[in-house]
Amino acid sequence: MKREFAVPPVVFPSGGNPGAGAGVQQRRVPTAPFQPQRPSASSIPFMSFDIGSAAASTSSAAIYGGPIVGGVGGAPGGASFEDEEPLLDELGIHPDQIWRKTKSILNPLRVNPTIHKDSSDLSGPILLYMSLCLFQLLAGKIQFGVILGWIVVSSIFLYVVYNMLAGRNGNLDLHTCTSVVGYCMLPVVILSAVSLFVPQGGPVRFAIAAVFVVWATRACTGLMVVLADGGDEHRGLIAYACFLIYTLFSLLVIF
Repeated sequence: MKREFAVPPVVFPSGGNPGAGAGVQQRRVPTAPFQPQRPSASSIPFMSFDIGSAAASTSSAAIYGGPIVGGVGGAPGGASFEDEEPLLDELGIHPDQIWRKTKSILNPLRVNPTIHKDSSDLSGPILLYMSLCLFQLLAGKIQFGVILGWIVVSSIFLYVVYNMLAGRNGNLDLHTCTSVVGYCMLPVVILSAVSLFVPQGGPVRFAIAAVFVVWATRACTGLMVVLADGGDEHRGLIAYACFLIYTLFSLLVIF
């Protein structure tokens, strides 16, 4: 018994391609993925990639208050850094001011407090702290954390001592106190450098350390008395506190 199957005929037109006649199966042609149409003028200026378009230039000028120009002589096409401040000034680091303050400490008999009274900074003290740590490292002593902790504790100690002595009239802030203690570390830094060439032990090493401690104490006491109102009444107690601070650092250098 034969069975017949109804198979639709395949008809090819004369062009050679399958036709699109009715009832004829054909293969679908793959289409490109969906791509949204980009508007001609973007409403957001910084999303517009048409650099030379008038619409983007008009929007940017409206936002920033004028045309964007740059380069040498104000020519468009680049950013201008002529009016920018130096990087060190933006960070609050003034090398000339640090040098003047450091130079004022070098004279143990006449310390100029005017330079320190104008402004207090911590850039110079940090530089002296790193120098002291470097000299101690050259002596075989790794004391970065110890020295930093002692500087912080010494500044707080001197700040508390003075404000307890002055009472309500005390106007010394912790930032100024830290700056003064840090700058007056210069004699201790010099002591640390000199101690590299002095033999260990003996009275010579202690005599040199005593000279530098007196130097640092005198400089710090003079600055504290001038920078803080009413400090002249408590000069002796302030000098004693400063003497304890720099004696501690000198012992760290000696031993």
